[in-house]
Amino acid sequence: QVLLVERGGGLAQAGGSLRLSCEFSGATFSTYTMGWFRQAPGKEREFVAALTWSAQQIDYADSVKGRFAISRDNAKSTVYLQMNSLKPEDTAVYYCAAKQGFLLLRTRYDYWGQGTQVTVSS
Repeated sequence: QVLLVERGGGLAQAGGSLRLSCEFSGATFSTYTMGWFRQAPGKEREFVAALTWSAQQIDYADSVKGRFAISRDNAKSTVYLQMNSLKPEDTAVYYCAAKQGFLLLRTRYDYWGQGTQVTVSS
């Protein structure tokens, strides 16, 4: 079965950078659309970024556009989220997600990682 393991969370200063990674196992990674979501305390989970198996379709939430970049390395079965110009409001648990298909990149994911905490201080 599909297993997703996030890494790279931690503490950063406002204006700093972090890179998250998500290692995929249990299926053929190159056939899956991959996404990143986040959830702050007391708030609902929100979409951050996603890309299809070929990276022909990429989508970002308006709140992170121009600051975050999603990418994937199919040889390593890993998806990344490069986060630059971090703001305190980026503080959340970040989750990696996977699904088959390439429609509606912001919804209907089937598999989820356990999450990694990102904290941005001012």
